[in-house]
Amino acid sequence: MSATTILVVEDDPANRELMVGLLESHGYQVCQAADGYTAIALARTERPSLILMDLGLPGLDGVETTQRLKADPVAGSIPIVVVTAHAHAGEPLARAAGCDAYLTKPINIPILLDTVVRLLS
Repeated sequence: MSATTILVVEDDPANRELMVGLLESHGYQVCQAADGYTAIALARTERPSLILMDLGLPGLDGVETTQRLKADPVAGSIPIVVVTAHAHAGEPLARAAGCDAYLTKPINIPILLDTVVRLLS
């Protein structure tokens, strides 16, 4: 049985490293993107089981990336969890874009892991 793959979309290298290390330590395979365009390409080719999405991405922001992914025939069914420092100000936009859950930074590790498990089950 292969490990579940999660796509982490985060432009800050320290935050990305934290999430990747946490997920890998819990047995998940992780692919990474630092921008929305790369995230869309990886979602189509790697077909992860879940996407963790930052809102404050360079170029194509997390809201637009989420909208494009949800409209994509290949990636549209992948659950997307927004993980952002924008507190709750970005939540209405993220929800309207189609995200499946919304978490704020700093990352609460138990809540993040519970959300991942819930959306993967």
